[in-house]
Parts: sequence; C-alpha cells; structure tokens
Amino acid sequence: MADEAKEEPLKVIALDKIAALITAAFGLVAALAWNDAIKAIFKEIFGTANAIVPMLIYAIVVTIAAVVLTVIVARAVANAKKLM
Repeated sequence: MADEAKEEPLKVIALDKIAALITAAFGLVAALAWNDAIKAIFKEIFGTANAIVPMLIYAIVVTIAAVVLTVIVARAVANAKKLM
C-alpha cells in the first residue's frame, strides 16, 4: 500500500511531462508545417510574404490556436489525474 502511494505522484509527474511534450511538439510541428504554406498564400494575396499586417494577423491566429489547444490538453490531463 505504501508503494502505491509512492507510484501515484510519479505517474502524475510523468503525465504532466508527457502533456507538456505533446503540447510543445504539436505547436512546433504545426508551425513548421503551415509556415511556408501561409507565406505562399500571403504572397499570392498581398504580393509579398513580408507584409507586416498579414503576418501579424497570422501570428495572432496561430497564438490563439496554440492557447486553445493547450487548454484542451491541460483539461484532458486534469481529467486523467482525477481518474487515477
């Protein structure tokens, strides 16, 4: 019984770390995958990939998506912790 009490915090810590790694990996992969495609779209629409306003809009949209997905992962981890 004492061993189970010691294992639970390790499971919780591991779950937190895995969630953090998944979140970071998702953000990196998504950013890399979409970066060139969105730059090409901006270049097609605005004539240059270096237009400041469209790039700011892009950065804001990506940031909002990252925050929403991070919240979803955090909630999933919290629910998983409750089940442990």
